[in-house]
Amino acid sequence: MGAPLYFTASDLFAPEALGFVRVAVVSPELRVADVDFNVGATVEALEGAAAQGCRLAVFPELGLTGYSCADLFYQSALLEAARAALDDVAMASARVGCAAVVGLPLAVDGRLYNCAALVAKGEVLGIVPKTYLPNTNEFYEERWFTSGRLASTPTVDIGMWHQTVPFGVDLLFQAANFPGLTLGIEICEDLWAVQPPSGAMAVAGATLLANLSASNELLAKVEYRRELVRQQSARCLAAYLYAGAGANESSTDTVWAGHSLIAENGLLLAETERFRFDTQMAVADVDVQRLLHERLRNSSFSAAQAGRTFRTVPFHLPGDTPTHPWEERRALLDSLALRRPLSRYPFVPADPTRRAASCREIFSIQATGLARRLRHVGAQRVTIGVSGGLDSTLALLVAAKAFDILGLPREGIVAITMPGFGTTERTRNNAVALAEALGVTLRTIPIVDAVRQHFRDIGHDEAVHDVTYENAQARERTQILMDVANQVGGLVVGTGDLSELALGWLTYSGDHMSMYHVNAGVPKTLVRYLIEWVAEAEFSGQASAVLRDIIATPITPELLPLDKRGQLQQRTEDAIGPYELHDFFLYYVVRYQFPPRKVFVLARQAFAGAYDDATILRWLEVFYRRFFSQQFKRSAMPDGPKVGSVALSPRGDWRMPSDATAAVWLEEIKRMREE
Repeated sequence: MGAPLYFTASDLFAPEALGFVRVAVVSPELRVADVDFNVGATVEALEGAAAQGCRLAVFPELGLTGYSCADLFYQSALLEAARAALDDVAMASARVGCAAVVGLPLAVDGRLYNCAALVAKGEVLGIVPKTYLPNTNEFYEERWFTSGRLASTPTVDIGMWHQTVPFGVDLLFQAANFPGLTLGIEICEDLWAVQPPSGAMAVAGATLLANLSASNELLAKVEYRRELVRQQSARCLAAYLYAGAGANESSTDTVWAGHSLIAENGLLLAETERFRFDTQMAVADVDVQRLLHERLRNSSFSAAQAGRTFRTVPFHLPGDTPTHPWEERRALLDSLALRRPLSRYPFVPADPTRRAASCREIFSIQATGLARRLRHVGAQRVTIGVSGGLDSTLALLVAAKAFDILGLPREGIVAITMPGFGTTERTRNNAVALAEALGVTLRTIPIVDAVRQHFRDIGHDEAVHDVTYENAQARERTQILMDVANQVGGLVVGTGDLSELALGWLTYSGDHMSMYHVNAGVPKTLVRYLIEWVAEAEFSGQASAVLRDIIATPITPELLPLDKRGQLQQRTEDAIGPYELHDFFLYYVVRYQFPPRKVFVLARQAFAGAYDDATILRWLEVFYRRFFSQQFKRSAMPDGPKVGSVALSPRGDWRMPSDATAAVWLEEIKRMREE
């Protein structure tokens, strides 16, 4: 079957097909009370936003006149110019293909309102007046404006053709051509109120919240404002688009800086540079699909009541992706570059300070979880298998910290190294050196003879290096750990990690099993950073030096014999794929429930230059196959502490039938390959 001649946006890896909408917040150049100039600057900025692919741009409070006009707001000439200017911006929105929310003063039924107007495709779609008016020495808005709560008319005639448009604080704007995108609008002080209108708007369905603001600058106010916007986006499970008035406002008694921000569910996506006189713009791709998912899984949100009734105004969001000939498909995919933070390592904070703080918190959670379990059972000893690899090293460090918390001697930690067919001298020496540096009890129990006896008992040919050959070693080691734990009256501390649980890369009733699984919530890409932090912050001297060598050790289960030169023949990532890819997949599949197509597009951008499309799709298929087929191991996993937003415990975060099929997800990957 040949390729179709044309395809639609839903077929394309286009932003809107994946739930992304590109938006802008603008602090334009301005002249106080010069409406013509301000309209020109607004239209020019709108053209710039459209050129960057934006479908909606938000401008500051009273931006068509300037916020600081004061008693000039009483001048009919200024009011009439602003009303006429709204037509100019509306017509520009049709020409450039981008909707806009702009601010202006508007006289209605003998009262003056501080308003925000949504324009798109040449029309004024609705006007929202400000609810909360500041009454301070700096901003005495009640001198000029009336609160929108006192508006007595649901519509207003606007524009040269006296178009009747919805008017009021009860408006929500629903995009008919973008599922889930509903816009709510509030103005400056509304956000700073005890109960911002945006809260009720979000509960009523608004996923995008726009704020037209004229917040001035004072010492330390920028951090408060940034956090306020970020927190409101998180509280509302929404995107918050905040456009601040710029430095060209009057500096008679106060200064503005043009601080505009875009936040999404607590994540700051973009912000403008402050204290600039030229137009400043921040652009970001908001993930509406992600917001809808967060709302579905948040019981507090689903149980909330808006407390008020809203009128919904349907509109058509400009800027649809048109159909394109099939041969243009790859070029369009190549041009897709999302404007939002996107890390290859979503579990690892990029900022070193934040990363160190996260490592400290995670390590404390792990150690406290183990300490609590030891207190509960009254145990003063544990056994732990140490291989010199990353996971067992982290588990040993956690055990040492837990014993320190409880005031127990570290000699109660029985670290057992169990060399087998594939054990290298490097890992064995590191395991021994670390145990000695930490002051724990070290035991060496070789497993080769015991495993060979087991092979003879079950009739397995030692020359056949299959799953039986590998798993027999893992189960022998677990048996030793369990039996020694009984011997010393202690618990077995597990060493596997979250990534291995996701992929099922552990032996059932082997390294899969323990009495407390301290690494259960830590993904592989984070383990190395945790050990690195411990080497710097918790331990020094010989222990720190050994840890740094362990960090540099290749990831391997060491279950296959070494080659003639004594080198490894087995590297985990050669068999199941790069952990950096699998952890990326895990984060977006489990945390946000994204479909394969969206996960692929995100991975494609995050790992550009590192992996080609075929490689990403290959390992994405492996991820889904293993994630579904290995659920039975997670259904029987031992207790262990959750440390982040992604966890796979069947008792809390992830409930999935062990016999569920991956057919739907694999079929989507197959279609992507064929495309």
